[in-house]
Amino acid sequence: MAMRQTPLTCSGHTRPVVDLAFSGITPYGYFLISACKDGKPMLRQGDTGDWIGTFLGHKGAVWGATLNTDATKAATAAADFSAKVWDAVSGDEVLTLAHKHIVKTVTFTRDSNCLLTGGNDKLLRLYDLVNPEAAPQEISGHTSAIKKALWCNNDKQILSAAEDKTIRLWDRSSMEEVKTLTFDKSVSSMEYVADGEILVITYGKTIAFYNALSLDLIKTVEAPATINSASLHPEKDFFVAGGEDFKLYKFDYSTKEELESYKGHFGPVHCVRFSPDGELYASGSEDGTLRLWQTAVGKTYGLWKCVLPEDLGSENSEQLYTSPPEIKA
Repeated sequence: MAMRQTPLTCSGHTRPVVDLAFSGITPYGYFLISACKDGKPMLRQGDTGDWIGTFLGHKGAVWGATLNTDATKAATAAADFSAKVWDAVSGDEVLTLAHKHIVKTVTFTRDSNCLLTGGNDKLLRLYDLVNPEAAPQEISGHTSAIKKALWCNNDKQILSAAEDKTIRLWDRSSMEEVKTLTFDKSVSSMEYVADGEILVITYGKTIAFYNALSLDLIKTVEAPATINSASLHPEKDFFVAGGEDFKLYKFDYSTKEELESYKGHFGPVHCVRFSPDGELYASGSEDGTLRLWQTAVGKTYGLWKCVLPEDLGSENSEQLYTSPPEIKA
């Protein structure tokens, strides 16, 4: 009898959820932050989806959100021409970094001392958070809006994806462009996997995997629908993707075979990411919700509790869960 995937539904946002990110694993578990067009990024317990708090202060849609490794700091990128740094424990705003246009992406270095931003003014900015009064370093080269920027190679290099249909690799110390990848469509998402230096990108119906240091292609996979986001499992045995047909797809990384597909959202999926322990993946959608999906369906983890068929009465032998089909977190 096949196990049925039962996602946890995280409500609270009032507009489309456009970005999400997990922290690393901390002594208090791991955490999840979501960016939403309602301008109110939310922090949640990562394994259960339980709401912890909302970061209040932006005056426009929030396009990007991230947590540092130990979940003590958060950063957000917004349409109000600012990026903000927050104390993720108290929820207090620490810094507002003014930009000249909409900010789309924010990411911390591993030591949390530097914040990288990018957006519609086509510039990458590096802010020294130890000396926040200092003017940011700026890197130019993209010819249209930057959608995503990430640190790679132990924070010695930067990867950026833009509407100009390129991904560019930059050297942090020289601020020079090292290499450029050009595509026939705009890149919709980019994920960096430090263990193995793998870059996961999506464009059109394609999910592509590159070596993050050389930008050499490893493999591509074609999905049944236009894909907005993809994420590689920490152990690299499979990856998940979501897009315009409201579904989540799971593929075998080595064989490229489609293993499963799940429908739960009521609108296009904008973002999907695996948790740091690989036990679940989170998706954010146009429908205003986040959903948490089990990697191994039927395993007891977080709010999921597996009940073996022999433990059930005959009247409900089809139901393998103590949880209802839709769980609100």
